[in-house]
Amino acid sequence: MYDRPPEVSDGLRLHLNENTAGCSPRVLDALRGLTARDIGCYPGYEAAIRECAAYLGVSDDQVLLCNGLDEGLMALALVCLGPGAAAGGRPEAVIPEPAFELYRIYTDIAGGHVVAVPPRPDFRFALSEILEAITPRTRLVFLTNPNNPTGTRIARSEIHEVLARAPADATVFLDEAYADFSGETFLDELPRHPHLVIGRTFAKSHGLAGIRIGCLIGAASTLLPFRRVVPVYSVNAAAVAALGAALGDRAHVAWYVAQVEASKALMYDACDRLGLGYIVSAANFVLVKAGDRARALVDGLAARRIHVRDRGHQPGCAGCVRIATGVVDDTRRCVAAMEDVLCGDR
Repeated sequence: MYDRPPEVSDGLRLHLNENTAGCSPRVLDALRGLTARDIGCYPGYEAAIRECAAYLGVSDDQVLLCNGLDEGLMALALVCLGPGAAAGGRPEAVIPEPAFELYRIYTDIAGGHVVAVPPRPDFRFALSEILEAITPRTRLVFLTNPNNPTGTRIARSEIHEVLARAPADATVFLDEAYADFSGETFLDELPRHPHLVIGRTFAKSHGLAGIRIGCLIGAASTLLPFRRVVPVYSVNAAAVAALGAALGDRAHVAWYVAQVEASKALMYDACDRLGLGYIVSAANFVLVKAGDRARALVDGLAARRIHVRDRGHQPGCAGCVRIATGVVDDTRRCVAAMEDVLCGDR
């Protein structure tokens, strides 16, 4: 079961990798423009798909909209790991750890077998171990670039090696939820890899987490079985309206990405001063190695109405705390609170 953090209605939310600035003002204008009839009717998707495909640089038939990328993950698991997906045993999903918890949860729900690849001590991509974990029963390989919760990158050459090793009837899923922050994407490789599916969410850089909108991208023929699984009208009218407005405001995304870069620099500097380790991140968060001070840091920040995420239960992450790095002023507030928590008694 997903370890959903307790709901918080106030304070600074730095625990779920959300966009701390929120969505573009254009999104609010689009939502205000919805009519009673728009809400009363099932939404149409043609315009939203066209806008999304143009934004991503792919054709319309290569995009499958989902109610958040989570719904796309569920569709992947059901199609790739459901009954009959592999002869001679349970279908397998290879999951390099640490990873987004829903990969494992949806694999279990679909009836697949999780083949977990333990992390290396430095969190570098465990290529040789992943290649060894792939077998003829592998039907799904989960990759995340950049990774959550570490923020580390996967080299393009390493993705090529995984694609080459995976069985022809397996799907390699590349989760690019944080691609706008890394500035890297594998979308241009889609025509050469028919068993590749890429996932995108518009919750992070575009600030649409509360709207719930994401997509799967792949060859038109590859997406067909997933289209049968995703409910017909799972993306609501508000999400459709918000998506076009958000994609049309590239300046807002660029501004927020710049804020994230500046915030990460502030967080690295603070960790250096406070004697905390950290992983250099290509995403919108930093995994802080707080060691035996992790619990005090999480609790002390919560007492100051700043919410961060203890990731110590994940493989290789003992003593680690994940902190979203968004709007610079929010990061400065968090850093000041970290100094107060860890140095207040000195």
